[in-house]
Parts: sequence; structure tokens; C-alpha cells
Amino acid sequence: MERTDRHCRYFHRLLAPDIRLYTEMVVATAVIQGDQQKLLGFDPLEKPLALQLGGSDPAQLASAARIGEEWGYDEINLNIGCPSDRVQSGRFGACLMAKPALVAAGVKAMVDAVSVPVTVKTRIGIDAHDEYEYLANFVGIVADAGCGMFIVHARKAILAGLSPKENRSIPPLRYDVVYRLQRDFPDLQIVLNGGVRITTEVDSHLTQVNGVMVGRQAYSNPYWLTELQSRLHTLKTHWQPPSRENIIMQMAEYAGREWSKGTRLHHISRHMLGLYAGQPGARAWRRFVSEGAADRHAKPELLLKSIAH
Repeated sequence: MERTDRHCRYFHRLLAPDIRLYTEMVVATAVIQGDQQKLLGFDPLEKPLALQLGGSDPAQLASAARIGEEWGYDEINLNIGCPSDRVQSGRFGACLMAKPALVAAGVKAMVDAVSVPVTVKTRIGIDAHDEYEYLANFVGIVADAGCGMFIVHARKAILAGLSPKENRSIPPLRYDVVYRLQRDFPDLQIVLNGGVRITTEVDSHLTQVNGVMVGRQAYSNPYWLTELQSRLHTLKTHWQPPSRENIIMQMAEYAGREWSKGTRLHHISRHMLGLYAGQPGARAWRRFVSEGAADRHAKPELLLKSIAH
């Protein structure tokens, strides 16, 4: 949330041509009633791209999914893993794990409305419902409604007493539960999410499940995506990892196009601050970009100047 907007996704796509990118979670009612260009617009370079929706009303989810398909998204993902109070009050997010029939109805409505895949992002459980049998029953019910892929955060969500930030770290990771889910549902695509930080961990998980979703680590150390592209994807057999400097030059071109439309440089550059994570001079580069882009009149040329830092 508030991270993987279209500027962030364009940046990440330059780093890894083949991995699938996901939008922020967008509320279904906002898709239907809001500014669709602002909420759904994307550069064709970002594809393959999935639209992540939040909601619980089957009719609204179907309408939002249909709009997403019309905009050109390659997948519609229903997020029922977010544990925030704001999300619960809207009757979507992790609280929906307690209502498998309602989730199944929403999935069926979306599946009937679109031709692209409909997927679900979930947790391994919520509150006291943390036994494997509950998760397996939930997945079975939703799969019968037409969902063929589940992205599973390998932590349960504690809806009362923990903040969203704490829910990303305090409940223990249970990768074994996600592995078992793949074994018990071999016809489903099970994608593991949560706590993945290095490429060898991705390699290990992929021996047990069909896919891995990475969030915070990819955002904080985005150049790592080039390593994942090199190790895990073979569609572009002659692909070579771009240098960080080359990425900056491409982003400066992109920022120039966006700046001419009225986009502030900060809205783009803020996603790039981890580009030199772990490299000598990273702090000086990050400071130069963040302080320079704080000026609302900063121009894209600032990014080119940053290379000297």
C-alpha cells in the first residue's frame, strides 16, 4: 500500500523484464466510482500486471474486475490478507477469512465477469482459526468457485491487538503450512509470500511451491530484482542486468515525460532511493536525490546529476 504505484512499477520493470507486478490494493467501489485514470492507468511497459482489489460485495467485485480487464490488466487479485482496522471496517481484507462462502461468491462473480485469471491473496489463518484444516477448507471452498491460484502470506493475521506493521513480523512464519497446501492441492498454483529476503530462499521455496511473491525486500533493495531475473527467468535468453547508472538514465527519461504532464519528481524518485542499497556512497546518493526532489520545482535532470554522487 502506498508503494507499488505506476511510477514504482515502471522502475521495477526496468530491473526485471519478466516478473509479474501487482498494483496496490484498490477498493472495488473506488474503481467503479472514482477517477479510473488515476487509479488504474499504467504504462504498457509494466505488463504483465495484476490489479489487486479489496472488497466483499460480489456485484461490486465483478464490476471492478470487468473494468480492470477493460483497462488491460492480466490478472485480477482479491486481497483478503490485509489486517488493518480501516480495511476490516470496510468488510474486506483478512477478516474475510472468517467468511469463506462470501469470498467464494465474490470470486465466482469475478470469474463469471472476466476472461483473465482471478486469484486470491490470503493468510494461513486469522486469530484462533489457525489450524491447517481451517485453511485447507477455506482454500477448497474458494477454489471450487473458480480460483486457481492462491498467494499465501505464511503468517496468520491477528485482527485484535496487533497493528498492521506488527502483523507483518510478530506472528511466526509457517512456511511448512504453505508447502503442505501445495502438496494437498497439486492442481492449484500456490505462491508463497512473507519474509523472503535473498535469492537462495527463493530457490528453496520454489522446490515446494509454484511461485514466490516478494514485497518489502524488493522495495527496499530493488536492484535485487535483476538477480532474480537472471536466476529464475529464461524468456529473454540474451538479457543482461542493466547497470544502476543505466536505470537512472532511463528513469530520467521517464520522469521527463511525466514532469511535462505535471507529475512532481518526488513522486517518482521516492521509489528509487534503495537503488544503491549496500553499495559504497549509497547514503550520499540517497540524500542528494531525496533532498533535491523535495523541491516541488525539481526537474528530472536531478536524477542525471545524481550519478556523480
